Amino acid sequence: MIKNKKPTALFLMGPTASGKTDLAIKLRQEIPIEVISVDSALIYRGMDIGTAKPSKQELALAPHRLIDIKDPSESYSAADFRNDALIEMQNITEQGKIPLLVGGTMLYYKALLEGLSPLPSADEKIREQIENKAKLIGWAGLHQELKKIDPISAQRINPNDSQRINRALEVFYITGKSLTELTEQKGETLPYHIYQFAIAPEDRSVLHQRIEQRFYKMIEQGFQQEVEKLYQCPDLHINLPSIRCVGYRQMWEFLQGQYDHNEMVFRGICATRQLAKRQITWLRGWNSPIQWLDSLNIEKATEQIIQIVK
Repeated sequence: MIKNKKPTALFLMGPTASGKTDLAIKLRQEIPIEVISVDSALIYRGMDIGTAKPSKQELALAPHRLIDIKDPSESYSAADFRNDALIEMQNITEQGKIPLLVGGTMLYYKALLEGLSPLPSADEKIREQIENKAKLIGWAGLHQELKKIDPISAQRINPNDSQRINRALEVFYITGKSLTELTEQKGETLPYHIYQFAIAPEDRSVLHQRIEQRFYKMIEQGFQQEVEKLYQCPDLHINLPSIRCVGYRQMWEFLQGQYDHNEMVFRGICATRQLAKRQITWLRGWNSPIQWLDSLNIEKATEQIIQIVK
């Protein structure tokens, strides 16, 4: 193994449905790694089918840390993830093994790698004020307001992305400083030597096909029944991060009667493809060197990683 003053850790990033779990299982059979999930949806208990959570058989082959750690009614931030991940990474390193961080939540990777900027905690009163304003002028109107306050954030945030618009405005209302200004102030960097990999099929159409097939498989596995159970919980609603997860939001709106089953499936697949596109965009603009791996050749991808860490 390459010797460094800092302990070694591996990042295995990539868009949804790119084969990250399969590769992680394969790697665990070959090198002394322990897996840490980097996924903002897998943290939730009772959300298994729609998140494509690894099965019991897969988890037996490669146990994942930081899954099933929160109730869907609870919040979990990038700061929470960083704290939890650092604890798990230290624990793995002390066992003489290598932490392998696997997932597609790029904001979590960024927080872990670069440290956290001094962003304020959520303020429910301010969020409610922003929500009420959105009812009057719409999220597109608030996006225009954000353009004046923070043009850089406005450029990267979709005018329909109510969650991120709300957060960017909330930060400004609390601190008087823009989200861009505050995120330029970095926190403590990661005390590990990181090898970073990203896995995806070279042909984007292959990924689109996988996403569609997986969504239909989720339906067959009982995705609707899973969300129906969540729908019955009085403390859950569509504005929670858990219910806004891709697929869950569309199924929730279907259960509310907003559209029929076919439209729900169509919207769910489209939303998942849009997520994959955002993840790839993040990776294409990643500040650190990344070695790309081909989803369609897991054996070769495994060898590429082994050659670097051994």
